[in-house]
Amino acid sequence: MNITDLLSPDRVACCDDVASKKRLLEQISELLAGSATGLSDSEIFEALISREKLGSTGLGKGVAIPHGRMPELESPVCAFIKLSTAVDFDASDGEPVDLVFALLVPEDSTEEHLQVLSTIAEIFSNSGVCTALRDCDSGDCLQQQLFQWEARRIPA
Repeated sequence: MNITDLLSPDRVACCDDVASKKRLLEQISELLAGSATGLSDSEIFEALISREKLGSTGLGKGVAIPHGRMPELESPVCAFIKLSTAVDFDASDGEPVDLVFALLVPEDSTEEHLQVLSTIAEIFSNSGVCTALRDCDSGDCLQQQLFQWEARRIPA
């Protein structure tokens, strides 16, 4: 699965006005609603919050992967945000989060959901990629770094 196929430029952003986990999830919901037909930001926010109530999606090392299932969705959709100031996300290591890759999948897409989560986790397990993403100051730069990671991952 090519993760960059699930990201459009309007869903990749650097943000400097996010001060809490709740506000971060609201921002992500707005990004996802802007391009996911038929879904409101409030519906998306509720799905993400519901998942967070089961346990934090903060992986540690400044990374979170909030995700949820949406019955109205026909295919997976992602958003990526880099924060200028990390926020508390109740991550397993207690560290604040500044790299956030959000994922919404159709309700019945269990296998695809797991594949996408696995690919996202693979991105963030590479400390060089995380450093490059943290050095970005624009959505274009973030997307370019993700494309470069994917190009190195997939044999020609």
